[in-house]
Amino acid sequence: MFKQLTQAQLDPILSLSIAYREDRRADKMDLGIGVYRNSQGETPIMQAVQQAQQYLLATQTTKAYVGLAGNEVFNQSMMNLLLSGTSAHSRAAAVQTPGASGALRMLADLMCLAQPDTTVWLTNPSYVNHKPVMEAAGLTVKYYPYFDYATKQVNSDAMLAELAKAGPKDVVLLHGCCHNPTGADISFADWQAVTALANKNGFLPFVDIAYQGFGDGLEQDAAGLKYMADNIEEMIVATSCSKNFGLYRERTGAAIVISDSLQEAQKAKGRILQLARSTYTMPPDHGAAVVATILTDDDLTAVWKQELVEMHGRLLSLRAGLTKAIRAQGSDSFDFIEKHKGMFSVTGLSPEQIERLRKEFAIYAVGDGRVNIAGLQEQQIDYLANALLTVSQ
Repeated sequence: MFKQLTQAQLDPILSLSIAYREDRRADKMDLGIGVYRNSQGETPIMQAVQQAQQYLLATQTTKAYVGLAGNEVFNQSMMNLLLSGTSAHSRAAAVQTPGASGALRMLADLMCLAQPDTTVWLTNPSYVNHKPVMEAAGLTVKYYPYFDYATKQVNSDAMLAELAKAGPKDVVLLHGCCHNPTGADISFADWQAVTALANKNGFLPFVDIAYQGFGDGLEQDAAGLKYMADNIEEMIVATSCSKNFGLYRERTGAAIVISDSLQEAQKAKGRILQLARSTYTMPPDHGAAVVATILTDDDLTAVWKQELVEMHGRLLSLRAGLTKAIRAQGSDSFDFIEKHKGMFSVTGLSPEQIERLRKEFAIYAVGDGRVNIAGLQEQQIDYLANALLTVSQ
């Protein structure tokens, strides 16, 4: 049977990690895979997470199944985090999933079940896993203009003009904040405009928010999503705790359905649970239990929020430091990096220039020109600045 299979194509991001590990050069730098690292190059366990784990270790009495929906306290906590203060909060339902990718797949399966001829519109470019997940669920994928490679910012006019063509059989996927891979975010005015288009034309908004707290702040990063949820009858959301709680390997996410009534949202939740039963059945418990513990304890929530503020501040400092170092070498061609938000920036470098970074400088970045600013250490800034200028000339 298996001899009939062709060789699988290597994942463009995960394969970089393998090559990086095998590189023996002392000054190597991994700016490919999307994880946050501190000044020592480590991805630490957050203090709030450590305290929550200690509490769970002392109080948990069983490892029995938690159910198809996962941890319901976690589910409610994630809805509180994203939708508090909106009308959508009382007409939404959530399901814990194995990471945001699990949420993407469950929501894609739900869309296919409800409307098999759905077309999902993605930003151009978009997160590398969006297209394969949507297509694996049987949906059609289409791209809309988003990133202007000349200005390295969002081309709002082109985006809105194209989205005006979307209709009732379409789903428009938006990045809640800290766009992956570009780092260029839509403005609040853009959120308002897309919301108006959705209400006018009947397409379903689908928000993927995986970096809340890494852009402008915890509340600010959800402002566009909240506005949309408050002003539209129906939308769906995929959210992740990998970055802002540092729970990468715990695969902790949630799928949220917002409808015109709680009854309709719960009906959709029931269908997601049915779909989950035929795939992974139940999500892993530990990460969700940690998040639920943090978000239902005022002291732990305060510790977590302060840690998140510090991580966000460090990202801003790295961006400012890198652009300053490049300017010090006589160029303003990378000033856009300071304007981008979150972990990533698309540099505009070609695949050949990215390959030069790897061969000549032991700097690993994705072939599309994306670099993970959050993987940078302060002592590496001047080295990276010199490398970027060298390969771009």
